[in-house]
Amino acid sequence: MKLKGKESLTPAQKKRMRLVELAVFPMLGVIMFCSKLLMEFLPNIHMVGMLVMLYTVVFRVKALIPIYIFVFLSGLYAGFDVWWLPYTYIWTVLWAITMLLPKNMPRVAAIAVYPIVCGLHGFLYGVLYAPAQALMFGLDFKMTCAWILSGIPFDLLHGIGNIIFGCFIYPLSLLLNRLMKKQRNA
Repeated sequence: MKLKGKESLTPAQKKRMRLVELAVFPMLGVIMFCSKLLMEFLPNIHMVGMLVMLYTVVFRVKALIPIYIFVFLSGLYAGFDVWWLPYTYIWTVLWAITMLLPKNMPRVAAIAVYPIVCGLHGFLYGVLYAPAQALMFGLDFKMTCAWILSGIPFDLLHGIGNIIFGCFIYPLSLLLNRLMKKQRNA
């Protein structure tokens, strides 16, 4: 799904793409942030996981730029408090797993794999959050397990929401790739 032919760009096209990315990546981070705000009325259901995977499928390593713009905006908006510290790594876990997936995954596989990976991240969100929670609040193993278990209803909602939104990753990646290709060739 990576932008094809990027290696064969002329110096002028490379410069143009850097400028396009300089404009596009902050907007993608803001889209993540705004989408989360717009869906706050639903408990743990949002499009952030889908957007993390979408940006990673299309932009690969550079997807970290909009992801961390989102993380920074979240802290700026709600305060850089203890809840924010896990945000500095939780989305990177999903990015890293997505990076491990084959770049040119067959369509049929991508349509199934992307929602599953996105859903698993939602189901395991409490587990991923738990190490920071344990360190910040001095929880032992038993207390950490209790904390994880108490969050299972929210993680179930999170995972189901991620599966649903994960179904849009493949078609949106086709669209975003097409838009970026138009910019590259402009």
